[in-house]
Amino acid sequence: MRLLALCAIPLVTALVVLAARTFRGRRVPVALLLVVAGAHLALVTSLWVAPPLPALGGWIAADPLGLTVLTLTSVLFLVTAIYIVGYLRQEAPRSGRVFAGGLLAFLAAASVVALAQHLAMLWVGMEATTLSVAPLVFLRRDRRSLEATWKYLVVSSVGIALALLGTFFLASAQGDLGRPLLLPDLIAHARELHPAWLRAAFLFLLVGFGTKMGLAPMHTWKPDTYGEAPSLVSGLMAGALTSCAFLGVARVSEVVAAAGLGSFAQPVLIAFGLLSLGVAATFVIGQRDMKRLLAYSSVEHMGLLVLGLGLGGVGAYG
Repeated sequence: MRLLALCAIPLVTALVVLAARTFRGRRVPVALLLVVAGAHLALVTSLWVAPPLPALGGWIAADPLGLTVLTLTSVLFLVTAIYIVGYLRQEAPRSGRVFAGGLLAFLAAASVVALAQHLAMLWVGMEATTLSVAPLVFLRRDRRSLEATWKYLVVSSVGIALALLGTFFLASAQGDLGRPLLLPDLIAHARELHPAWLRAAFLFLLVGFGTKMGLAPMHTWKPDTYGEAPSLVSGLMAGALTSCAFLGVARVSEVVAAAGLGSFAQPVLIAFGLLSLGVAATFVIGQRDMKRLLAYSSVEHMGLLVLGLGLGGVGAYG
């Protein structure tokens, strides 16, 4: 029940905030945002104290890695909700409803990603994060924010499309087994998956989710998007959105490792990690805008994560 509540409460509240025309001011949307943020963090904390059983037939569950990402997202969201009170005083009253609704929709989508044990559901959650963040980037409604929003949508959509193909390839790797794409089942029967299809699935999912992470050379949306988005949104994207995308890469890496294809995945992960570190180190030097600096810093951090995943050796790949 708690797992479903973590996804349903922010989603329902987002729909109410966006649909209710009576919320013309800032107070009610912001108040709802603060209440949901506090309740969400309380529920996440309860998962650490008393882990729940999987829900929806095992489609959602709270495993340590997903729960870590969910906790990070919930904490960042609460901080964002607190600081939004002062930020919205500088914006038009209608911005409060859009801002609060978009943030709540993002929290719902990120919760789905963190708790999803079915890779198709994880993909749906990642697509939902893309759509929920776009209105927040375009909040100022000027030419530069419009350009940044379109760049974010186009590049992210290409990445999500590649990740969808990777999900199809992973399903094809099962051959005639016909099992659902549940992570525990995939790991348990990884040796039965077709190696060629699994390699293709890994590459497409890595590039697809890597685009959302901002790995080089798929990072081109980050500087403009972070630079033009409100500061609170840039921080949330750098801390929460990219972590959700990394979770997708980590999930498929677990399957590849269990299939005994670590020797194939390791060099690819290391290459993307080193390239991201090199690109970030090159471009971060000349940056004067703090939010663009944050963007390249995020590219570097994501590079470090996949580099660590690639260097995991026996511990990561068995």
